[in-house]
Amino acid sequence: MHSTTTDHMKLKFIGIAILLTLTISAQAQRKRRTNTNDTVTSNYQPSEAFSPLYYSEKGNEMHSANGEPGPKYWQNRVDYVISAEIDTVSKTLTATEKLNYTNNSPDALQYLWLQMDQNTYKKTARSNFSTPFSPGPNQHTSGYEVESVSINHGDVITKANFIITDTRMQIRLPKAITPNGGSISLIIKYKYTIPGNFGNRTDYVDTKNGKIYEIAQWFPRMCVYDDTRGWDTLPFLGSGEFYLEYGDIDYQITVPADMIVAGSGELLNPKDVLTNQQMNRLNEARNSDKTIMIRTAAEVTSPASRPVNKGKLTWHFKMLNTRDVAFGASKAYVWDAARVNLPGGKKSLAMSVYPVESEWARATEYLKKSIEYFSEKWFAYPYPVAINEAGIAGGMEYPGIVFDGITDKGSELYWITAHEIGHNWFPMIVGSDERRFGWMDEGLNTFIDVYASDEFNHGEFAPKRDGEYAPGGGNPADEIIPIITDPNAPTIMTAADAIAEKYRHPFTYFKPAFGLVLLREQILGKDRFDYAFRNYIHKWAYKHPQPDDFFRSIENGGGEDLSWFWKGWFYNNWALDIALIDAKYASKDPKNGIQITVANKEQMVMPFTVEVKLKDGSKQRTYFPVETWLQNKTLTFTIPTTTEVESVTVDPDNALPDINRKNNTLSVK
Repeated sequence: MHSTTTDHMKLKFIGIAILLTLTISAQAQRKRRTNTNDTVTSNYQPSEAFSPLYYSEKGNEMHSANGEPGPKYWQNRVDYVISAEIDTVSKTLTATEKLNYTNNSPDALQYLWLQMDQNTYKKTARSNFSTPFSPGPNQHTSGYEVESVSINHGDVITKANFIITDTRMQIRLPKAITPNGGSISLIIKYKYTIPGNFGNRTDYVDTKNGKIYEIAQWFPRMCVYDDTRGWDTLPFLGSGEFYLEYGDIDYQITVPADMIVAGSGELLNPKDVLTNQQMNRLNEARNSDKTIMIRTAAEVTSPASRPVNKGKLTWHFKMLNTRDVAFGASKAYVWDAARVNLPGGKKSLAMSVYPVESEWARATEYLKKSIEYFSEKWFAYPYPVAINEAGIAGGMEYPGIVFDGITDKGSELYWITAHEIGHNWFPMIVGSDERRFGWMDEGLNTFIDVYASDEFNHGEFAPKRDGEYAPGGGNPADEIIPIITDPNAPTIMTAADAIAEKYRHPFTYFKPAFGLVLLREQILGKDRFDYAFRNYIHKWAYKHPQPDDFFRSIENGGGEDLSWFWKGWFYNNWALDIALIDAKYASKDPKNGIQITVANKEQMVMPFTVEVKLKDGSKQRTYFPVETWLQNKTLTFTIPTTTEVESVTVDPDNALPDINRKNNTLSVK
């Protein structure tokens, strides 16, 4: 999901300098901030920051201690076959869903739970009470109208016993599904009224040449049953997004013949729904790094751009090993496409569909380049097609398709495109529970698209100025300060729906993303972080990691105990204030080096860099690892110098989230 416009300053990782002569000062007694005496005031307690036993549970056979899936990791599977039709007069979607659920767990399942997200639009929905939002009189629907739920026994179909509670359906089975591979087939017939422009993630809206429909969360989907908490039945309230099982989804969408459907996965019947010219152009696009027009702006109003002029057409799509599908439908779409080059010589196809009024000429270029970067850097894009669709969802992601804004253009269109398609890595490939832990998809994805901006077209749109990163548009290390010092703020680990809107982007997107930048550029270094992060993605692709799995993966792959970091940054909003207390010549002689005293004045710890600026104009830097603070609140050390010193600065690049930069520099007299 996307937010508003902001800034990013790329940080520099400083290598460890030469061995220094260290003289540790006597530690001051811990005191609350009662005066301004820098030498005695500190809220820092080493034993608290570095206390052991961080993890609440040991590794087990499902989730190993090294952060990887264990030897007995299991995961259930669900496959769908769906046939749906949109009535553009009544604005309804009617469908039949055939669902096959495989129980790979060690437990017999006496009942099933399904997600019914369309019920969030009902007047009685719980989501109406979780936020101060007050919808207008025409901003509700009746949600899912379920005609029937049946159990398919093969030669016999029987009625299922079910109840619907808000956005969940429970199916009470006459016989439990056996563990370790037992399965059940269901048939669900339903319809619902498509929400209008109040739909947020799924909607329809008028454009110059017709309505655009953005259709998502459009079929009952299985809740996840996992080894952490059994059935995950959190209701859909809005901020918390999705937690879904993997499988194959085969779906058909029937719409008026003048409409184009852009859907997740691969179009299986192009001859039935496209003109010969459009099929030829698509074949050309599959072999072109340059964007090829499939349906031009001039052709949008031409009947010749559709294979038939009247009646209906059915579009048939299939997507393998996916957790969801979504689609857009409109007669107003301009359509273009280009080849995506993937590692190992593999190819995919990037496409954009948008109305003539959108300034989207480069949309497919942005999509293509983002996928190529993420694929080369982290994990190869696994699907045959990726679609950028223009509507009013304002930035929303689903496997193989993203809904971006009709009015987005230029740099904003690039940033939102990179961010939304980046969600195909988190959480579409790495299938985290974003309804509980929003940071595991939004934060990790924001982190990877920070670097995508640096790479695109030699930094054309760098640094990233996207709503999920540096909310005020400045240096992220400075922009984070009011967030972590706000006494009313939640923590990153707060449940997604429990985070108020004013804090949602700072704590779900920005803070976790900046935390990973700190890990990569200040703590572990790029090589070690990238190796550990890449291994996390590969090990948990198409699986369900929990937060501890991520923390353990980075620690084990990077070779560091980072409990102090997870504790201070993710579970708390601990502030950092590294203060330069004194800087003077050792024994009053420049030839003996510069003697410096530094204090840690707040609860958070960080490695840090000290820069000595010499009077001859040269500079020398020294990197101090986090172990500097393992036993000390203050320390005094001597840096060898051979000439007079002009000034000394802690954190010269302003890379750390230091809440008081006024005490970071001293002149040497």
